[in-house]
Amino acid sequence: MSIPALGLGTFRLQGQAAIDSVRNGLEVGYRAIDTAQIYGNEAEVGTAIAASGVARADLFLTTKIWIENLSRGKLVPSLKDSLAKLRTDHVDLTLIHWPSPGGAVPVAEFMGALAEAREQGLTRQIGVSNFTIALMREAIDAVGAGAIATNQIELHPFLQNRKVAEFARSQGIHITSYMTLGYGSVLQDPVIGRIAARLSATPAQVVLAWAMQLGYAVIPSSTRRANLESNLGALAVRLNDADMAAIAALDRGGRLTSPEGLAPVWD
Repeated sequence: MSIPALGLGTFRLQGQAAIDSVRNGLEVGYRAIDTAQIYGNEAEVGTAIAASGVARADLFLTTKIWIENLSRGKLVPSLKDSLAKLRTDHVDLTLIHWPSPGGAVPVAEFMGALAEAREQGLTRQIGVSNFTIALMREAIDAVGAGAIATNQIELHPFLQNRKVAEFARSQGIHITSYMTLGYGSVLQDPVIGRIAARLSATPAQVVLAWAMQLGYAVIPSSTRRANLESNLGALAVRLNDADMAAIAALDRGGRLTSPEGLAPVWD
């Protein structure tokens, strides 16, 4: 089951804002929804989906296991709790949200528990998030590269994370880009603006199209229905080789997310 190229992210969306965003997203055509235990909005996502009338079989749901639930004894029960909040008997993809700080829980332990969750039918696919090359190697040693559906990482024009992306590609592991719009910072770049003007597209559509043309999945979020609908238009935007090269040149190692005590040593 392939990961949809364009999904709806729910990071930082709480309460009614999360319900409204998911409801609006489903109404305008999104069918992939990304959430996480630590977002504190799985119940709201479940509420919006239940009220939408969209069949569960038509949706691709992703959640992520928080670091407190990585041990073998906690991972499966925590995922079952997530499923109850989401009002479903399975998710389509479950990720390890961050590697265990300081290696407190070994990669082999939590990847093994995640594989057990898949065997129990709680999740159709498994993967990782915020994993470096070294951590991906450990995950591959634990469950095999073929079992790892994706590595979800910060990736945008100002942080193109090429080493990690290239290693993942060499192992057949898909990349999902988060913060693809760089919290909006990349939308102000004149290179992006010129491409958008030429294509009669929005800067956001250009950036999302760039990532998808590189083979990555994207999960932008918004509380505005107009933005959600506009972002879907990225699926119809096609960049030429010169556009792709111009955006490739914007990489500056501009990492936005690296929480102290949680982030690994980045590649």
